[in-house]
Amino acid sequence: MSKSPLRQDKTCLNCRYVVENRFCPNCGQENTDTRKTFHHLFIHFFEDLTHYENAFWKTIKNLFFKPASLTKEYLSGKRLSYLAPVRLYIFISFVTFFLIAAFPTGENELIHANQTLTIQVKDKNGVLKDSVISTKKIKVSDMMKMDEKMQEKMHLTNAQQNENFLNFGYKNLKELDSLQKYGPADDKLSDFEYNIIKKSLEVKAKYDKQEMWEKFAEAAWHNFPKALFIYMPLFAFVLWLFHGKKRWYYFDHGIFTLHYFSFLLLSGLLIFFFNKIMNCFVDNTFTAIISYVGIGLGYLWMFYYFFPAHHRFYGETRVISFLKSIAMLVINSILIFILLLVFIIYTFINLH
Repeated sequence: MSKSPLRQDKTCLNCRYVVENRFCPNCGQENTDTRKTFHHLFIHFFEDLTHYENAFWKTIKNLFFKPASLTKEYLSGKRLSYLAPVRLYIFISFVTFFLIAAFPTGENELIHANQTLTIQVKDKNGVLKDSVISTKKIKVSDMMKMDEKMQEKMHLTNAQQNENFLNFGYKNLKELDSLQKYGPADDKLSDFEYNIIKKSLEVKAKYDKQEMWEKFAEAAWHNFPKALFIYMPLFAFVLWLFHGKKRWYYFDHGIFTLHYFSFLLLSGLLIFFFNKIMNCFVDNTFTAIISYVGIGLGYLWMFYYFFPAHHRFYGETRVISFLKSIAMLVINSILIFILLLVFIIYTFINLH
């Protein structure tokens, strides 16, 4: 409960109703002073997030360690004790994508794996010999420089790479438009093919291979939350197809989906942080084993989680639940593949 002092005026600022106690009996607004310090604003946000009674941590605990219990509790009517499903998903989604984007990646990260690079050098007598260079704990930027030197030795220039990259047989956009307009009918492209190749030539003229991949990765990461949000109704629809329409409403499947996807995002964030923490330690066999085991167990729990969650929520026998889970896994894999293709095309077309 807020500790802000009550207003002397008993008239509600929201609905003008007379307020005898702290909360207005008509609209529920708290009758406290509206002008507060930043400290009060921060405390109010945290209290609102945790529902004043540590509901946030209770929600996270049940979500992560008790598959489907959160969904069953919510649908049974116990809703004030936990964060609402939509609110929970939005909060976890925001925190996950914000924190992952905020952490430095790429050139600032160190490679901790024991790796070696073998190149051929000439000795004093002019004989070629293998020379081993350790790449333990060197920066990615240094690795890229070494890679560029090796490419120069192999006479593979950036110009040659770009020439072969996104090569559809057209030198430039002018040649494509000319053939599309004046060429034989058999050589003309469909509208879809034309738009894809046109976009490829525009991107190729503007960026080299490395810059294009960086732009694509940036655009893909920006659009991924949208794609995930679009996919959730499809996931709930697959659940709806496999369960009785009289007993279960689409709303029930939607709540299950929100909790399940919240779990996936939270697990992904924890794995990300675990990997970051392990990268801070000196690389050796022990830390490598800890890293691989920890990350492996994390991904295994993410995969396994759906099976007990599905069984406990829908109350079917383990065999029936397992068979339905496998079938839904196959269907969702197909849907994810299709959505991934659409997502890649959409991201590529919208590159700037």
